Amino acid sequence: MAAFSSLTDRLSNAFKHLKSKGKLSEADIDGTIREIRRALLDADVSLDVVRSFTARVRDRALGAEVSEALNPAQQVVKIVNDELTDILGQGVDRPLNFAKNPPTIIMLAGLQGAGKTTLAGKLGYWLKDSGHTPLLVAADLQRPNAVTQLEVVGERAGVPVYAPEKGVQSTGGDAVSAPGETTGDPVKVARDSIEYARQKLYDTVIIDTAGRLGVDETLMQQARDIRDAVQPNEILFVIDAMIGQDAVRTAQAFDEGVDFTGVVLSKLDGDARGGAALSVASVTGKPILFASNGEGLKDFEVFHPDRMASRILDMGDILTLIEQAQREFDEEQTREAAAKMAEGSFGLDDFLAQLQQVRKLGSMKSLLGMIPGMAQHRKELEQFDEREIDRTEAIIRSMTPEERRDPKIIDGSRRARIAYGSGVTVSAVNALLQRFEQAAKMMKRMSNKAGMGGFPGMGGPGGGKKGKKGKKGKKGGSKSGNPMKREAEEQALRARLSGKPSSGGSAFAKKQGTPQLPEGLQDAFGGEIPPNLGGGLSGLLG
Repeated sequence: MAAFSSLTDRLSNAFKHLKSKGKLSEADIDGTIREIRRALLDADVSLDVVRSFTARVRDRALGAEVSEALNPAQQVVKIVNDELTDILGQGVDRPLNFAKNPPTIIMLAGLQGAGKTTLAGKLGYWLKDSGHTPLLVAADLQRPNAVTQLEVVGERAGVPVYAPEKGVQSTGGDAVSAPGETTGDPVKVARDSIEYARQKLYDTVIIDTAGRLGVDETLMQQARDIRDAVQPNEILFVIDAMIGQDAVRTAQAFDEGVDFTGVVLSKLDGDARGGAALSVASVTGKPILFASNGEGLKDFEVFHPDRMASRILDMGDILTLIEQAQREFDEEQTREAAAKMAEGSFGLDDFLAQLQQVRKLGSMKSLLGMIPGMAQHRKELEQFDEREIDRTEAIIRSMTPEERRDPKIIDGSRRARIAYGSGVTVSAVNALLQRFEQAAKMMKRMSNKAGMGGFPGMGGPGGGKKGKKGKKGKKGGSKSGNPMKREAEEQALRARLSGKPSSGGSAFAKKQGTPQLPEGLQDAFGGEIPPNLGGGLSGLLG
């Protein structure tokens, strides 16, 4: 979600000075509001949206919900989160409107270059994966090779394409027809596609329409003609998240022209400022239904306003991560891997299987970006090379089955052979084996940490045997002879393992800098981020 990275950083900085204050004055709140205003304007959010947003945040921040809160700083963050959720879609997830009598007709509209054709394939793939039988319709007969592009995208997605007309074709960069001309009637293509879908029993029709480099009446009239001919159940306005301040004007023009029913954000993986999402949803009052965040067919997700607000505030999106894992992971295979971790027999073969499952979820950058607090590690994320996964897989596949089961037998000559076979250096093989050994120890420790059983010196499963008492205290526990120092050391050790602060103080105090989970996960994790979340596979990959 690179489109919001700048906004996330600026908002995080705006809240930093609040964390050390037990009570907020009006000056503190005004200073924070100024920083939020600058952050939103810098992200290309519409000025009218910024004014109304900051006014609502200020009114609530000066009210009783902050002045009487146990932790005012967190309450201000909650208010900003609530208001972001509201302007991103009134906090409501609106599903697609499916027709009672198929086919459901979905029309795509937007400027040229917004990514409509690619998005048609992604939407078709998503619908197919959801159990539907979609049909893509090539009604863009003006852009050179648009029909051919849709056919290629449809083939990749495994979704059929209705394309009776080939549209404008280009050879060697020269269009056969002059710009603006068509070689067929897009309205007729759209109308005929509905009857074709009924005959072939397709339950969803996705119509890809022509775009322009700018809003003009010819574009709108053609879009209206197609709309009137097919009476779509949904008209989705596809907007480039990198469009910036032009987003509001473009969205309003399309809303007046074709009265779209929902918005789809494309290119959210770009390095733009991302203000389009905040502006369009607020100004038009139309919900954002989907977001596209990459080039792959799977880089497409249902838009949840509350989850996107949570991502913008660097609180992560664990729910989406869990949903993707549940959809892609093999439950039996995952259960077996967990059992092997617990008993210490997790080998490189098992790791390779887990790695292949993780790859189904998408890029490591996007996955790690869903973990709370990852904004502070953005530089490391941006430098992460996705090809490192390929190299890791090559190294493991160059090992014998025996070496994968027991990496300890891999001596110097074996490492040299593995390095030669996988096309990497011996030091790369050494680094992988070292990281795997460290990760295996961490996984075993985490799997054994049920209650207090996994803590050293606490007894119970995984806690070790009790040693004899002596001047050095319990064996395996603190080695200080000073009772107060020994207690402090053991408390610090428990804090490191649990991820909670070791210092005393108020029972309501939170560790400074620890991002809070979305409300839906508060009960599951006790309001704290699970320790070492995301550290397993990402740490192993270096």
